[in-house]
Amino acid sequence: MVDYYFASYEKFDFKAPFDDGPEDSIIIRVTINKFGRCRIGSEVFGSTMSPRHVKSSFILVNFITRDDKVDCYAGQVQYFFKHIVDFEGGPVEHNLAYVRWYKPAETSKVRYYFSIDDDEETCNVELWKNEFYSYGRDSIIPVQNILCRFVPVKCKISNRQNAIEYLAVNPINRKFHIR
Repeated sequence: MVDYYFASYEKFDFKAPFDDGPEDSIIIRVTINKFGRCRIGSEVFGSTMSPRHVKSSFILVNFITRDDKVDCYAGQVQYFFKHIVDFEGGPVEHNLAYVRWYKPAETSKVRYYFSIDDDEETCNVELWKNEFYSYGRDSIIPVQNILCRFVPVKCKISNRQNAIEYLAVNPINRKFHIR
């Protein structure tokens, strides 16, 4: 958590309770409120913590890279949580998700387009490796960064010598309810 807040708030110093560090560092609370699902707008996003909502735990998230490009990653939410940080102006609540990220396919992101009855391109599918990166600071994200859910499908691509299993990622557009 300390690494996450260091990256999120560059102007402040953070430390865990009883750790060494500057006297004016903000001490990170050790308690969090953990949730199995999160409602964003009219959609419910699930996690692996809630067996009932595992199918809706697969998400696509936008990240802004260091060279100001937007990059999209596929992942699976492990759980959602709320965490409070005590700043000088008062406590600030953060709504976060703990995510395991899929590794991209070797050929960058392989994108396929499918059509029905020779119509226009109807949906796009990206192929990702069916394995995760190890846990790290990037596993924690604000829920606002979630772009959409996706449907995961395991598929094998063969070149007659060997078959490679990929995860086909088919995005589901966000639902908006406007009054």
